[in-house]
Amino acid sequence: VQFVESGGDLVQPGGSLRLSCAASGFTFKQWSIDWYRQAPGKEREFVARIETLGKRTYAASVKGRFFISRDNDLSTTSLQMNNLKPDDTAVYYCNVDHTLGWPWGQGTQVTVSS
Repeated sequence: VQFVESGGDLVQPGGSLRLSCAASGFTFKQWSIDWYRQAPGKEREFVARIETLGKRTYAASVKGRFFISRDNDLSTTSLQMNNLKPDDTAVYYCNVDHTLGWPWGQGTQVTVSS
């Protein structure tokens, strides 16, 4: 199992970014996929989930600003992030439900700063 995240960058408050995650080593379409993030000095936290049939769930802190999507043919998931805030600064990861203990990718750094 492998997850490779990309798309992170330095962006000003109010800006947008689109993160991507390429997954391999398992039957992607059969699994719900999550995005998580970890800010410096904080625990890793849930950001968003897209289930196999497309149902989406978001953390309260990002609801209305972030949008998760998936492409089962390419085994990829994306996270469109709009109206970014300094509190969104973190390393972002994709995975299945973290309680399953699957390996983490290297993540992608998002920094929101003026």
